Amino acid sequence: MRLRSILLAFAGCILIWAGFPGAARSQPIQGFYIDGGAGLRLAFPPKATSLEPGVPGTFELRQNLGYLTQFSGGYALGDGWRFELEASFGRSSISSVANTPYPARPAGAVQNLGFMANAIFDLDVRSPYVYPYLGVGLGYQSTRLDGLVNTPLGRPGSFSASGSSGAPATQIIGGFSFPIPNMPGLSLTVDYRVMDILGGGRYDGASSIGMTAGSAPGAVKLHNQFVQNVLFGVRYAFNTPPPAAATSQAGEVPTAAVHSYEVAFAPNATTLTGRGQDVVRNAAMASTRQGVTRIAVTGSGDAPGAAALLGRRANTVVAALVADGVPRELIAVRDAADTAGAQDARVEVVTR
Repeated sequence: MRLRSILLAFAGCILIWAGFPGAARSQPIQGFYIDGGAGLRLAFPPKATSLEPGVPGTFELRQNLGYLTQFSGGYALGDGWRFELEASFGRSSISSVANTPYPARPAGAVQNLGFMANAIFDLDVRSPYVYPYLGVGLGYQSTRLDGLVNTPLGRPGSFSASGSSGAPATQIIGGFSFPIPNMPGLSLTVDYRVMDILGGGRYDGASSIGMTAGSAPGAVKLHNQFVQNVLFGVRYAFNTPPPAAATSQAGEVPTAAVHSYEVAFAPNATTLTGRGQDVVRNAAMASTRQGVTRIAVTGSGDAPGAAALLGRRANTVVAALVADGVPRELIAVRDAADTAGAQDARVEVVTR
């Protein structure tokens, strides 16, 4: 299967997963974030066509294991999707030039400098400690042949090529983020990427192979490049709330550790509004991210039938919290309708 087909299939998997009901439950980040990393670069040998005298046909540029650095900034929507702009630089030395009509000793390197726009989807696996993610990217990469010289063994002459050329590029991304406990917004990341850089770049050079004196100008045309990258990084999200304060030795929760989320309903309704779903999701995120020990669901209202209405609404909120990844045993439902003064029944979620 061609790697472009893999790219399309990978993007399809992301869209299918994102479309499943409940696929985006509690998410690791929301809002602006930055991340950076470094890792290993392993290139599939790209094909190159010689346009230089004495160097016929097409050959392969085989490369050693290289390195890659990356920095990106983005925005997470809070529903699983995040979008980012990425800058990266990678370099590998050339280990051999294959499929030439004679054995030769190479020198030089291949390096890529580029910018990508990525769309990434975080997967909820119901664990606050690890979040897998899948993504695709589209952008531009500049490829530089840095001092390519190929010297035949046992015969005079050599051929060379150097320069830079840019082309569009695509990539697929698969990885894991690991939120660091008690350090809100900070996560370690590890991911695997495959990049396809379109070919067609032309690099000027010269050849002295088969000549008694001097050299003749020529060029090398580089075909598609497929590069594998493994990156280890650190990510920081700016608007992550601080963790709840620890419980005291007496087992009481300090006031500073209490977070209240009021879930409003439409009159006489027991289903969550869009705003209500967001509030419940935020409460669940606080619970899984901050190690909350208890969630209390209570309510208030003095309208006729408020008690029954509150009971059904409380059950709706509990079900939504469980769907968003909160263990049911951490949720306590208090007596609903024991507080007077409200014009309509409503439910309050308190995390501790």
